Amino acid sequence: MYLFPVEIAHAAEEGGGLGGILPAGILPAGVVANFFPFIVLIAIFYFMLIRPQQKSAKKHREMLGKLQKGDNVVTRGGIYGRVSNVKDDSLIIEIADNVRIKVERSAVQEKKGGESA
Repeated sequence: MYLFPVEIAHAAEEGGGLGGILPAGILPAGVVANFFPFIVLIAIFYFMLIRPQQKSAKKHREMLGKLQKGDNVVTRGGIYGRVSNVKDDSLIIEIADNVRIKVERSAVQEKKGGESA
């Protein structure tokens, strides 16, 4: 697969530029055809990898924004607990009777339903 057609390369070497080969502003069909697989790969990566990750990150940010007192959560470290106090960037999580830890809001991995603490 050639990314740069041979005719164009030879014309550039001779110093003639593209004036004799191509009219102004028109790409040869070979150049477009050679870039088509790359365009398809970029589209596949976007729809299969990038877009789902962005959706997941958005959903996680919304969940973190809606945390409130009494929610059962799991931290990224695997600690289960119940939110006992909510501040701007941090949470106080009760992990056992009279045992509380302070964590950053971003340390919460997911919100769980039911009893966990």
